[in-house]
Amino acid sequence: MKLYHIGILGATGAVGREMLKILEEYHFPVGELRLLASKRSVGKTILFQGKEYPIEEATHQSFKGLDFVLGAASNAVAKEFKESILASHAVFIDNSSAFRMDPEVPLVVPEINGEDVFQHKGIIANPNCSTILTMLAVYALHKISPIESMIVSTYQATSGAGAQGPIELKSQMEALCKGEPVEVEVFQHQIAENVIPHIGSFLENGYSTEEMKMQNEGRKILHQPDLKVSCTCVRVPVVRSHSISVEVLTKNKIDVAAAKLAISKEKGCKLYDDPQNKIYPIPILTSDQDLVYVGRIRQSLVFENGITLWCSGDQIRKGAATNAVQIMMKLIGLEY
Repeated sequence: MKLYHIGILGATGAVGREMLKILEEYHFPVGELRLLASKRSVGKTILFQGKEYPIEEATHQSFKGLDFVLGAASNAVAKEFKESILASHAVFIDNSSAFRMDPEVPLVVPEINGEDVFQHKGIIANPNCSTILTMLAVYALHKISPIESMIVSTYQATSGAGAQGPIELKSQMEALCKGEPVEVEVFQHQIAENVIPHIGSFLENGYSTEEMKMQNEGRKILHQPDLKVSCTCVRVPVVRSHSISVEVLTKNKIDVAAAKLAISKEKGCKLYDDPQNKIYPIPILTSDQDLVYVGRIRQSLVFENGITLWCSGDQIRKGAATNAVQIMMKLIGLEY
């Protein structure tokens, strides 16, 4: 089997480390591996397939000879190294939001619009984590009857804000238990024993940048340019896995039995729906794996053609690292 030379830009972060874990789990045929990060990480090593790999400083010469670069860094870093990656002829699969809405860049969830990867011009973008999870949960319905609009609320784990998110949650819980003052640095307010309806920057329309991603990215993934989405994003005191409430309005009515059957057969989803027996998606069940659990499926009481559902999935894995690795596997014809 051919081996592929892989670079991970932002290898020391949570998503970068998860990419390495996924490459190992999926038995990806890795030849050379370059772990790239900022200068301050040089001297560290990361274990991969039983071997210690050194962290290298990312420079404009770091990408020569690579087949793929997996981006797990910030928008600024992705933009800084874009031209150097393209010049190296590596395919840049980027997890930042820097290129998602560029009409020249495919925005891909492999289970939904996987064929779009073959239209790339050197860059393929990973969608926002909540968008990936939501689109997977509703795609089976879209195939029965086109989705016209959605009303969405996301309940996003603290790890979605980076490695310091869960650390702040834990330290605040410990402080509360001891009756000590709570320190707030990562989030806008105390997150322990609280929820915060503020992720991203607020726009003139009253929605946040994070909330608008669901509509803007959803349109591109589903090839549905007139899709309408009203979204509210909320940070919750959970360590890992985002949960999402979705009301889907389709062109034609879909009954609940048909919706459940379709979702049960959809790749990337797990129907987990027996509320009478307390079976429904929750974050602790969906962490550290790649399926989006979907449940609480019921007919809308407001819209004639509406289906309401609840889903949960690991935003670090399928919402980021796994999706990027699966894009790479799609490009080289590997099953996952």
